[in-house]
Amino acid sequence: MNYPCDISLVLPVYNEAESLHDLHSELEGVLRGMNLRYEIIYVDDGSRDGSSAVLRELAEQHSRVKVVYLRRNFGQTAAIQAGIDQANGAIITLMDSDLQNDPHELPRMFARMAEGFDLVSGWRKNRQDRMIRKIPSRVANRLISVVTGVHLHDYGCTLKMYRHEVLDHVRLYGEMHRFIPVLASAAGARIDEMVVNHRARRYGKSKYSLWRTVKVVLDLMTVTFLTRYNTRPMYIFGGSGFLFGFLGVLALFAAPLYSLVAGVPFFEHPLAFIVAGLVLLVGSVQNVLLGLIIEMLMRTYYESQRKGPYTVREVLGQVPSLQPEGRPEAV
Repeated sequence: MNYPCDISLVLPVYNEAESLHDLHSELEGVLRGMNLRYEIIYVDDGSRDGSSAVLRELAEQHSRVKVVYLRRNFGQTAAIQAGIDQANGAIITLMDSDLQNDPHELPRMFARMAEGFDLVSGWRKNRQDRMIRKIPSRVANRLISVVTGVHLHDYGCTLKMYRHEVLDHVRLYGEMHRFIPVLASAAGARIDEMVVNHRARRYGKSKYSLWRTVKVVLDLMTVTFLTRYNTRPMYIFGGSGFLFGFLGVLALFAAPLYSLVAGVPFFEHPLAFIVAGLVLLVGSVQNVLLGLIIEMLMRTYYESQRKGPYTVREVLGQVPSLQPEGRPEAV
């Protein structure tokens, strides 16, 4: 597919007025040196500090700048998705707008993309942040890598490059921008990771909070389900249903056995086993039925959206339409 631009930069902006002129000057200098057709897309996520006015000024002064104003603060993930929706480049690059991501890493990342990768992820190996941010981030990165099987050192680094067609299969909600590599891997993307320079914050203050770590864990559960069971939900719900059923039957058999061994009346002490067994059996039936319902919903979704449970990287060759024998081709 032909794209109007070689590269689109998407930068979510929230209260970064002091950084924007310096950032844009750096970006323009780097991108001009790369000799590419480019566009820079700033997404104002409901800023309240004058960022909106600065972005309007940049758009008026530079023809390659596009600004998307969101009606309120929807969060970083929503802002990134809004920028992706506006992007026209064959390569889409995500960056923070606080000057901590170094624009001079773009040529190196673009060269790595030219080697055939679908996604190049930045790794802030020498991260210039406080320990209160680095320690939870390391734990989260290790947890995400173990659970998803996509091993990256720095999921939280916004600086990443993607082929446009990879992001066509991704829709972002919650805090899921950090999970794009997982979603892309599920679609068959070839992923690389490279160490990038990380700079100390020069202006403003960080938007990080410990609550974000909790949201990451919750989103990890969602992503795990979407990447492993979105086309086969019966496997997880039916599997748990069979487990509950097995435990329920085991509990019911344990009741009379306990009564015989302990020498107590059947309905005295083992009653807890009976109650537990019946509850587990009811839970088993409910899980299996829930799996069937979700299975039907997923089938309805894929068929109504004309989506398949696969993605195509490339199709080579074109077979001419075959005409019935003896019938001339239409002119």
